[in-house]
Amino acid sequence: MILVLIGVLVVVAGGCACVVWAARGGPRWARGVATVTLAAGELVRKSNRRNRSRSNSGYADS
Repeated sequence: MILVLIGVLVVVAGGCACVVWAARGGPRWARGVATVTLAAGELVRKSNRRNRSRSNSGYADS
């Protein structure tokens, strides 16, 4: 389990590094990885917003 978490951490750190590198004019592949990383972050953000609104609506009915 710890190896999986370390792997996820490495992938996330690599994605963040590519975002910074692409912002400074890195190679085309780094810009591609940065685009995928930013899109994944946006999906996670939207998912968290949906989950929060669902859980908040449950408390309002009580």
